[in-house]
Amino acid sequence: MSKGRVVVGLSGGVDSSVAAALLIEQGYEVIAVFMRNWNDSSVVINNECPWIDDSNDALLVANKLGIPFQVLDLSDIYKTRIVDYMHEEYARGRTPNPDILCNREIKFDVFLDAAIKLGAQYVATGHYCRKETMEKDQKTIQRLLTGADRNKDQSYFLCQVNQYQLSKALFPIGHLQKYEVREIAKKYDLITAEKKDSQGLCFVGKVKLPVFLQEQLKPNSGNIIEIDPQHHCFHYANAELDTLCNDYQLKSSFGKIIGQHQGVQFYTIGQRKGLGIGGAELPLFIIDKDSTQNIIYVGKGDDHPGLKRKGLWIANEEIHWIREDLELAIGEDKTYLLRIRYRQELCKAKLFRRDSGLYIIFEEWMHSIASGQFAAWYDGGELVGSGVIH
Repeated sequence: MSKGRVVVGLSGGVDSSVAAALLIEQGYEVIAVFMRNWNDSSVVINNECPWIDDSNDALLVANKLGIPFQVLDLSDIYKTRIVDYMHEEYARGRTPNPDILCNREIKFDVFLDAAIKLGAQYVATGHYCRKETMEKDQKTIQRLLTGADRNKDQSYFLCQVNQYQLSKALFPIGHLQKYEVREIAKKYDLITAEKKDSQGLCFVGKVKLPVFLQEQLKPNSGNIIEIDPQHHCFHYANAELDTLCNDYQLKSSFGKIIGQHQGVQFYTIGQRKGLGIGGAELPLFIIDKDSTQNIIYVGKGDDHPGLKRKGLWIANEEIHWIREDLELAIGEDKTYLLRIRYRQELCKAKLFRRDSGLYIIFEEWMHSIASGQFAAWYDGGELVGSGVIH
């Protein structure tokens, strides 16, 4: 007897292929669906995982496993919810994370709705993360846990999902190591067994980001100003939360103009390449941006103090708790493990909930914090909340 109907987001990669195979083994009725999110080949690096090749591989996997397959065209919705969002964020001088938004807005929203219309009880993906269900105060609570493979853990990409979305999600490979996934794919003789992992946008492929951005954002030449490390000295003893979480207020008079850029929207904090400036004894890193003045500030070396911050702030409307029962009340504080980018080692930080929002103070200095990215906090191996960095 079937354990229920599951729609698998078959991406054409090895992870989702094995997810489908394992669900069949477990007794589920599996339907494979490939999400077509992109239709503009002009900005895709065509020899790097184009969507049409992925779709063909997904079809071959579905045929091999003997399960139904269909393509779901979500390109219009993807453009509205993800692409337009990316353009808006970059135009503001921020650095968005489209993969996190894709999971929240596409895979576990639009795609989930489509799966339910197909009579499915669940959707499944090839994410390296795990889910547990528990009972607390007579309520069922979904816990999002890190993947067993620490090198592949993808829980960070799911930091914006909610309890309902988690209740409908299955992560069949979250308990496995990557090499085990490939071994299972070989056992089933799947075409994706040796296929390398995609590094591109969610279900899109590798994109030429400058070309992608220039579709909507026009170049706007401005100054590149180098800041001497001595102008970044700041004493944090007994500093207020607002001071700890705000970056330095740089002034043009602090440094010297060393070049021109094409617009702050095309660059991000911590970026090293793409400035077009050579000859320095140490590599130049972007340490700050001024969107109003269209200025990029740089410093020499990856240990420049301008790259380091002690804290960050998240506005109330940008705070998201996966574990709603653990939400901090105004005035409360708690220590969690935190990361601000995928594959970053978890580090200890203290969260302070105040009227104006959430302040996060790191135990150690944090490198290259970019506004628009997501901070995610963990209680041990459980991801409990996240927010967009101001």
